[in-house]
Amino acid sequence: MKDKFFIDTNILIYSFDLSNPEKWQKANHLIKMALVENKGCISYQVIQEFLNVATKKFATPLSIRDCQRYLDSVLHPLCQVFASVDLYHQALDLMQRWQYSFYDALILAAALQADCKILYSEDLHHEQPIKSLTILNPFV
Repeated sequence: MKDKFFIDTNILIYSFDLSNPEKWQKANHLIKMALVENKGCISYQVIQEFLNVATKKFATPLSIRDCQRYLDSVLHPLCQVFASVDLYHQALDLMQRWQYSFYDALILAAALQADCKILYSEDLHHEQPIKSLTILNPFV
């Protein structure tokens, strides 16, 4: 992968979902490429959403200790975008222009702020261009 990419929360969640081997494999491949090639990133919001789901909604929730390990080994190294007034302004602009929810617009704003060319997400519109960013569903 030559372009910098952003990983949405759902990709991280699928990396723990052994009930869907195809999605599990693709999600783990993206995360590995993000870490190895240093071209993938996430935001603080992705960390918050992932940890919430991992501790409450996984079939077998992760322990606090396992969450801390994953935070240190995967989430923290990938996190490049943190909350700021500029991020919120950009999210509001994207929300108005593209009719996304505020939280989806925050993901888009974070990907743009990190200068990513691709946003990998299952939840947003596949192949939709937004400014310099293209949304791709890696499971299509």
